[in-house]
Amino acid sequence: GLLSIWKRTLDIAGALLGLALSSPIFLVLGAYIKMVSPGPVLFKQKRLGFRAVPFTFLKFRTMHPDNDPHHHQAHLKELIASDEPMEKLDRSSDPRIIPGGRVLRKACVDEIPQLINVLKGEMSLVGPRPCLPYEAREYLRWHGQRFDVRPGLTGLWQVSGKNNLTFKQMMRLDIRYCRNMSLWLDLKILVRTIPTIIGLVFEGISNRLARAARRRQGGGLRQAVSSED
Repeated sequence: GLLSIWKRTLDIAGALLGLALSSPIFLVLGAYIKMVSPGPVLFKQKRLGFRAVPFTFLKFRTMHPDNDPHHHQAHLKELIASDEPMEKLDRSSDPRIIPGGRVLRKACVDEIPQLINVLKGEMSLVGPRPCLPYEAREYLRWHGQRFDVRPGLTGLWQVSGKNNLTFKQMMRLDIRYCRNMSLWLDLKILVRTIPTIIGLVFEGISNRLARAARRRQGGGLRQAVSSED
């Protein structure tokens, strides 16, 4: 209907523009990933899309290849059960991440290949994030409403707090979007996405500086104790 026409038109136009503007990033990041880590440039993973139909989800690879997914699966299961803020595993030092990978993830640059998913009609510019099959197995019945629309590159959850929110809050935001989807809401979310990403980058920088300061302070205290001995 009319709804799908405007949304698909926005998706195609946005994806083509995004791919044209980001083509230099594909070349530079492709070369960088190959230089710092053996393996493919793109990370491919099965995710669930519209009506929970599986599709191949694309990202720039920011982790070393052949990682065991069970650690992430257990972490996700715990987040869903505990309803704690959805902190990612890569917030702390994670040996699975390639050099510079944490910066790429924080700036959401690793998500750019999903513009190809958008162009293919598997994703939309705006919508709930596509979930993993093992994540969906933990869903309650009402959670399934998030499959009523195509998953998105960005969405209401991302611009409303993202990892500072709980799983239940994420679900409610996703379902609110599904029920109130409109051209105006999509444009509003897209406009809010850029400052949100900039805020996340600055948050990551400030957190890293704070951790470095604490380490320096701890080293100074240890040295003082040693000198007193």
